[in-house]
Amino acid sequence: MSLTLIKTPEETTDTATKQRERRRTRYRRIARSALHDDRVRTASRLAVRHASYITGGGRIVGRRVWDSRSSSRYERMIRAAEAAGLLDEVKEWETRGEQFRAARHRRRLDMLQMMVQAPKALALATATGTGLLLMLGILIAWGTGDVRDVLTPIETVVDLVRWLSLIAGIVWDPFLFAAPWIGLAAMWAVGQHQHTAPQWALPASARSFGDAITPSIVVVAFRDLGISALRKAIEGMGDVGAAMLSGIKIAGCGVEVDVTLPTGVSTEEIQNRRRKLAENLNRHEHEVFITIPPQPRTVRLWIADSGALDEPIGPSPLMAEEDATADYYTGSAPWGQNLRGDAVGVSVFQRHILITGLSNQGKTAALRALALWLALDPTVDFYIADLKGVGDWRGFLGLAQVLIQGPTDDHVAQATDMVEWGVDEMQKRIALLEESGATDGVTREMARTDPRFKPIVLIVDEAQVAYGCGAKSLDGRPYGGAKATSRYFQAVKKIHDQGRAVNVTIWEGTQDPTDENLPKRSREGNHIRGSLVLGTESQAKMALGEAPVDAGAAPHKLRRGLDRGTLVVAGEGIPLEAGQSSVTVRTHFISGEDAVVLTDRAKARRESVATVHKLEIVAPVDHLADLAAVVGREKRVRTTEVLHRLKARNHAVYEHWTGARLKALLAEYDEEPGTLDGYPVVKLESVERALERRAEELAEAQ
Repeated sequence: MSLTLIKTPEETTDTATKQRERRRTRYRRIARSALHDDRVRTASRLAVRHASYITGGGRIVGRRVWDSRSSSRYERMIRAAEAAGLLDEVKEWETRGEQFRAARHRRRLDMLQMMVQAPKALALATATGTGLLLMLGILIAWGTGDVRDVLTPIETVVDLVRWLSLIAGIVWDPFLFAAPWIGLAAMWAVGQHQHTAPQWALPASARSFGDAITPSIVVVAFRDLGISALRKAIEGMGDVGAAMLSGIKIAGCGVEVDVTLPTGVSTEEIQNRRRKLAENLNRHEHEVFITIPPQPRTVRLWIADSGALDEPIGPSPLMAEEDATADYYTGSAPWGQNLRGDAVGVSVFQRHILITGLSNQGKTAALRALALWLALDPTVDFYIADLKGVGDWRGFLGLAQVLIQGPTDDHVAQATDMVEWGVDEMQKRIALLEESGATDGVTREMARTDPRFKPIVLIVDEAQVAYGCGAKSLDGRPYGGAKATSRYFQAVKKIHDQGRAVNVTIWEGTQDPTDENLPKRSREGNHIRGSLVLGTESQAKMALGEAPVDAGAAPHKLRRGLDRGTLVVAGEGIPLEAGQSSVTVRTHFISGEDAVVLTDRAKARRESVATVHKLEIVAPVDHLADLAAVVGREKRVRTTEVLHRLKARNHAVYEHWTGARLKALLAEYDEEPGTLDGYPVVKLESVERALERRAEELAEAQ
């Protein structure tokens, strides 16, 4: 007795589903194996390549035939000339198009007339030919004496026609069979010559990845940006967009080309598609830089050779030249190379400098490289506050007058005292310069012979620590912030306003710029502004200003970590291309160990300096309180008398004060001296209002 298992419908369905799933799994495994097989991939590339040659060649041949038989070529040239604004060429191509259409019309009329005249011409040709053959036959018969030879020429012609027909009948069928293949071969040849296959399917020798930049590659890259107006304009140009391009020039480790855009396409649209443009040019985004030259509707491309920007640029010339010297007035610091590969020198003469960027991208090294060069000029004094305090500036011990190192509030207070000392020194120098009667400012000779006018460079690294410090001094004013009560901010602002005229400048390095850690008034007071990689375009505008960023400066497009030490720089003192507002600099890296070697050289050329770690400030002077004290309750006091009383009160502080300095003190609180009988005076009400305004600011700050 046997048992038969009967499956339920559900079990049958489950079994069928499992079988289908097993088959799918097997097919996927086979497909995956095939895709990873080099032979399959090679065969696929061959199939796609040659199929693309045929279709692309057919498209090219069809377009050529259509152009030869129609006026489309002239229409394209007219549209191209219109897009470029060349009205004279528009008229010329319109004239040529009319001439072509008129000639074509005449040919068509001639063909119609020929169809009418063809039967008559055929009959006449047949009668004439027959007559000539008969005359020839009569001559032959006369010569041979045989009457039958009269028809010999006609019989010969008939035989010739029969043989030709026989040959045509034999060849015709093979020709009909071969004709399509001949056509395909011709189209394949055209497509193969024009490389109409996709890049991945082309043979390695024909691919354009990383190859030289040619006009056709640039035009195709712009055509395929996804801008409809640009694509239509390029396709409508008779030269297929070649007129858009200037000559392609070799520029350092890349090439440079200007591209004039057709109407309806803005430079901003191109800038916003930088990545796609770079990929269309077979480059990475960081290997294509877009700037805006003075010409309207034009973008300037600098396209690096593939991988060139990842190569180091070599050591600083300061390390190679042991006898290198510096001159604050006439020299320039060897900072690095621009994208063309040309050396970039920076003139720091009477210039305030700001270097910013994200953390650990080379900000301190870039700022220190300038100071290391300037240290070779023994007439320059350095006052340095390193608010990171990890030894980046330790080599300046024994070279700088002041070296503050540390991130605490106490270190910020010391840095603030240092910058305020710079303000007082600036005021003294302004008074001395006025007394000297000099008409050309502080000259190079004065700076080298009179120690009172030696160049002073105040350096604050990690300045965001100072701007963000919430600690307050004994008088209740905060060290940080961007308000009028901020001691550090106000001191920097004053040096920015007047310091350069008397050789007192300040350099700042700061991270990750925002309105909180780098106030607008402070960043805009710098003559040279450089930025390493940043996170956003808004930060780039804070670092460099809106104009350079709108013109193509893009520190936010640099690669974090990979472009360490690469700066986008704007401002005075650095060579710029004509019409450009910024330059990209790949700076020479000077390690901490090499920095010590350079500072040792500088110390050997200078008098020894006993570096201090803080300035001894006896007591902060409250100039406004002193002014109120000497004015007393008098409603008006002559300015000369006020200055005399101030000097009597504190001769060391007010020795060099002038009426201009007194006016500047009142101007800080929106007040100004008055006049009485033609003499300048200080009014009691102005002093009282200034005191009230300062008290209000302090109350708001608290």
